[in-house]
Amino acid sequence: MLLLALTACEEQQSEPVAAPAPRAAAAQPAAAVQTPQDVEVPRNSEAIRYSFAPVVKRVAPAVVNVYATARAEARSPFAGDPFFERFFGRNGPSRGPYGQPRERAQSSLGSGVIVDAAGLVVTNNHVISGATEVKVALADGREFQAEILLRDERTDLAVLKLDGGADGFPVLEFGDSDNLEVGDLVLAVGNPFGVGQTVTSGIVSAVARTNIGINDSGSFVQTDAAINPGNSGGALVDIDGALVGINTAIFSRSGGSIGIGFAIPSNMVRSVTAQALAGSVTVARPWIGVASQDVTPDIAASLGLPAPQGALVAEVDSGSPGEKAGLKAGDLILRAAGRDIANPAALEYRLAVTGIGNQVELEVWRDGDTVVLSVAPVSEPELGEDDLTLLGGRSPLTGALVADLSTALAGKLRISGARNGAVIVDIEPSSPAQRYGFLPGDVVMRAQNDDVSTAKELADIVEAGGRTWRLTINRGGRVSNVVIRG
Repeated sequence: MLLLALTACEEQQSEPVAAPAPRAAAAQPAAAVQTPQDVEVPRNSEAIRYSFAPVVKRVAPAVVNVYATARAEARSPFAGDPFFERFFGRNGPSRGPYGQPRERAQSSLGSGVIVDAAGLVVTNNHVISGATEVKVALADGREFQAEILLRDERTDLAVLKLDGGADGFPVLEFGDSDNLEVGDLVLAVGNPFGVGQTVTSGIVSAVARTNIGINDSGSFVQTDAAINPGNSGGALVDIDGALVGINTAIFSRSGGSIGIGFAIPSNMVRSVTAQALAGSVTVARPWIGVASQDVTPDIAASLGLPAPQGALVAEVDSGSPGEKAGLKAGDLILRAAGRDIANPAALEYRLAVTGIGNQVELEVWRDGDTVVLSVAPVSEPELGEDDLTLLGGRSPLTGALVADLSTALAGKLRISGARNGAVIVDIEPSSPAQRYGFLPGDVVMRAQNDDVSTAKELADIVEAGGRTWRLTINRGGRVSNVVIRG
């Protein structure tokens, strides 16, 4: 059986490479084009001869190449081996003459899109992850150093600012990704494999694709336009030349395109870019204090629904915006902001693009009737020092930093299948918790045959000690019973 691997479309290189010399193009802003009222398929051979060239000429100047360089210590595979160090010493070939670590450059190659005339560039976070230097090459051959204004792992987006350039950079206008339909023509523009700017065409294969494990943005545009390594951060545009997505990942057997690519919708990109323009260095996430779950066919039948759909509310935090709006456990959220909700990930996406503080109208199925509620999301709560407990004593969990499980933590750490417990948020290096293989995101639900509801309860059990430890752990939605003997 062939397994499909999800691959971030970024090309890795061990040493920095010079930007390939792209074909010169007029550096002018992409013109805003009105959306036609009627879109027709080609009806004859003459219509098929129409070209995408006018669209490409408007789009190409605003799509850039992104070169990110990180410095990493060159480590010999024999470092730490007693036999190796007996003959070569601790310095060995991986260190300099005075024992200092030798460094080597690691480079990644991706693409980006200029979305503001002042030189604001959007790309994928994984393109510039760990970078100590970022350089951007425009389609006309100009190169600029770039400052990282904002980076966000959960959405896999980053915003850069070009240094040393005056205003007037070519710009790609945002389109409305909510208006995309399956079958719409799209173009993917980027720098695959470092060969230079490349354009491929295809159609929208699916919209609002969720639960595919790329990141937490929750909704993706799927396309069959060829996307390959190096295309990460590049533009997905419609036939009017408007940005409808940032190309991010592919399903692939070999690392190359097989016609299944994914782009972050432009409405999500627009929201993140607006936060960067406002001076934020991190992405603030909307929160309503609701934990929800998928609707199974059995649940749908019990509720009298024709098909499984919506986000079923499982828990509502006390004092949260959700509780204030009137949401209750057992409610089924079918629509948000006028859009159908297929599952909890779709609800999170809709809240994210609506924004913090804005009222969101929810259509809720409750006891056989439709109820309309209005909720105003707030910023996702952050953990404070008082919320964290470092486990001491002598136990397999010693060295784990834990907190009470909440809907906010469950969303941030992608925890499913747990409503109560103490969640591990960090682990001290070389601690017993690390040696025994515990990970951030693990939820301790039971310890020594006692239910665990809070971090304090777990800390008390750990302080009591013991020679044999019986733990029930939720990891990634799978619950395991573990016995560890000291």
